[in-house]
Amino acid sequence: MALVVAERSEGRWRDRVGTTDVLLMLVVAGVPATLILAQPDLGTMLVLTATVFGVIAASGADRRWLGGLAAGGVAVAVLAVVSGFLKEYQVDRFLAFTNPDLDPKGAGYNVEQARIAVGNGGTFGQHLFHGSQTQSGFVPEQHTDFVFTVAGEELGLVGAAVIVALLGVILWRALVIATRTDDVFGRMAAAGIACWFGFQAFQNIGMCLGIMPVTGVPLPFVSYGGSSMFAGMLAVGLLQNIHLRTLSSPASRLAPQKRVLVRA
Repeated sequence: MALVVAERSEGRWRDRVGTTDVLLMLVVAGVPATLILAQPDLGTMLVLTATVFGVIAASGADRRWLGGLAAGGVAVAVLAVVSGFLKEYQVDRFLAFTNPDLDPKGAGYNVEQARIAVGNGGTFGQHLFHGSQTQSGFVPEQHTDFVFTVAGEELGLVGAAVIVALLGVILWRALVIATRTDDVFGRMAAAGIACWFGFQAFQNIGMCLGIMPVTGVPLPFVSYGGSSMFAGMLAVGLLQNIHLRTLSSPASRLAPQKRVLVRA
């Protein structure tokens, strides 16, 4: 998506992203979206939707496009539930999210056990490898989807806050890189990565705390999993590349000389 807009906007002002540009971006995003929906993988689809929305917003598209996409996303979600497109267990997860006491031994079991584990941690936790809920196996998939419950129970509020802070540093650096680069491709790619990391982290931590529905998305750079870590490191490498290209740009090299002249 970033490459499409970068090539089409070469030599133009950054806020001149028209209807054709947005439609081309949606076509590009529609290819993986179709494959993901065919699975169906609801968690990855939510992350992709947030990333696409962020890239379109960073491209300078008209706000009416953003409002239309948001309304269209809600309409598609409602249609998917009403038409029976979603699997039964996915619908049950949403129902359990709206009412955790609806099925505490079934669809609501994961969230209930996750909340108990995080609550058991208190301020400083029950110490590493001594969590009563996680070490006893009550929390399912605690090495991947519910890894934050381990941090919450064994490291407590302080340890969990450190993890959130570290993820926040990555998100902050991605946004800084996006705002400082003059390259259209770099700005949009960095903004898309920031939206990806930010929403996926919020979704994963949120479902462990009961404020988001349960979906199978890992916590970036924390959950076990080769493909997730591989994709995350590719994104970090791209951010580093954009940052280095910004430092080596002519405008960046001239800036220190101007500051020296002012001091002189």
